[in-house]
Amino acid sequence: MRRGRKDDDAATDLTVVAVPFYFATMGLEYLWLRRRARARGPSPADYERRDTVTSLTMGVGSLFAPLVTQRLLAPLVPGKGRYGRKLVGGALGAAALTTAADAVARRSRRRAPAARRVASASSVAAVVAGGVAVTTAWCSRTTPERLWARRLVPDLGSGALVVALAVLLWDFVYYWDHRFMHSSRYMWAVHVVHHSSERYNLSTALRQPVAEAFGTFLPFGVLCLLGIRPSLVETARGVNLLYQYWIHTETIGTVPGEALLNSPSHHRVHHGSNRQYLDRNHGSILILWDRLFGTFEPEDDRVVYGLTKNIDTFNPLRVAFHEHLAMLGDVARATTWRERLSYVVRRPGWRPVLPA
Repeated sequence: MRRGRKDDDAATDLTVVAVPFYFATMGLEYLWLRRRARARGPSPADYERRDTVTSLTMGVGSLFAPLVTQRLLAPLVPGKGRYGRKLVGGALGAAALTTAADAVARRSRRRAPAARRVASASSVAAVVAGGVAVTTAWCSRTTPERLWARRLVPDLGSGALVVALAVLLWDFVYYWDHRFMHSSRYMWAVHVVHHSSERYNLSTALRQPVAEAFGTFLPFGVLCLLGIRPSLVETARGVNLLYQYWIHTETIGTVPGEALLNSPSHHRVHHGSNRQYLDRNHGSILILWDRLFGTFEPEDDRVVYGLTKNIDTFNPLRVAFHEHLAMLGDVARATTWRERLSYVVRRPGWRPVLPA
């Protein structure tokens, strides 16, 4: 079957088109919250200059980061990039050196301090190089265009029903990706940016990650295997992300349809650091997935926004990479490969059980 007409041309990025709408609605929300604060006192929903600037900076950074990382990482893709083989070789070499240093540290008390220092540096090098090799290889092999060329179902076209199907399936994939980002530390290191604000208003929606190139996501390109064009996958992405924007607010209480649809109330729970709210309500447009798969929590107690351990900074670089640095610090201090890899792939906050 022929491939079609240039996939109906490239899809328009709806999230970029909506930029004037973002600023207009943030302005209106700011005025409303300022008036409320004069009458009722301050709240975590209020705009704070440094916090808002950080969120907007992260939003702009998230638009440009893919362009930069794609150019920088392209030569490192295993099997495709010029330096891909060297990257894999470097990762294996660093891992072998770490293993040898671990052995020396266990067998020689005199040489143990030096061996530990070698293992500390080489283990971090192995994790970074290996991680870049895995994530770049996964990303390059799961693009919508690549999976479209291998589709299992003929082209479904571009009618309204197909667009609706694309939005529904994108939403389903997003639920599992979002849930994964909360359950594995190296993925949380990418996503934690979005949860780092202790405020909750429309500007928080724009506090987006800049390091998604270092994650392994369930690819949205799987929709292309089902005959959905890459341009419609991009359209579905825009629809979902635009929907998520308006739910980052305290100015709206409950709304009709919350049994099925995500809402500000449901998403406030997701941003809560309260124990009962942790890792709940991962849906994008539909809260249905959370209800079906056991991650739904209604809004009850007052939500405390932010992280269980807040980072107390407005520096965009620290906001973007603080968890990556903390994770690699734990890797450097670990003394076995089991611990090192556990610090990377297990749940955020994981620590080894110390002997009694």
